[in-house]
Amino acid sequence: MHPAIHYCSVCGAPIKKQIPPGDNLLRDVCTVCDTVHYQNPRMVVGTLPVWEDKILLCRRAIEPRHGYWTLPAGFMENGESLEQAALRETLEEAGGPVDLGDLFAVVSIPHIHQVHFFYQASLPSLDLAPGEETLETGLFAEADIPWRDIAFRSVSYALQHYFADRQAGRYTLHSTTLNPVT
Repeated sequence: MHPAIHYCSVCGAPIKKQIPPGDNLLRDVCTVCDTVHYQNPRMVVGTLPVWEDKILLCRRAIEPRHGYWTLPAGFMENGESLEQAALRETLEEAGGPVDLGDLFAVVSIPHIHQVHFFYQASLPSLDLAPGEETLETGLFAEADIPWRDIAFRSVSYALQHYFADRQAGRYTLHSTTLNPVT
């Protein structure tokens, strides 16, 4: 999933695979300056925006899963907190601000080197203008969620737990690991 590294980004020398001193994993190490080029999981951060009893979903205008519905979310940028990333991604994808609530779901997806974080959020208004990565937005009651057209399993997980928590009258933090579908 991570692109192969062939040359050092510090000095331009070739890279070799080796276990650095004090480590226990095979890493990309520069043959000249000994810089270790770590490749770590990418964080996807978003929100579960609510308006009254409905959830805001975005229909994707990009791959992967073009045309499928998702919660507004995307890759965290360097220099951002989780909260800042959630707010930025929601603004970029749904075109409107949200009032950020508590962290709601953490989904580890080791086989694609990602961790997904979803925050509860409320929409202060319906003044939305979807961004270029979104074909359209929609508000969905629980009975109207397009389950077969949800883009990602992490989104289905967050939605299912949100509706179960709402039914129970209490919201808790949910965490899981998704393995490859066989």
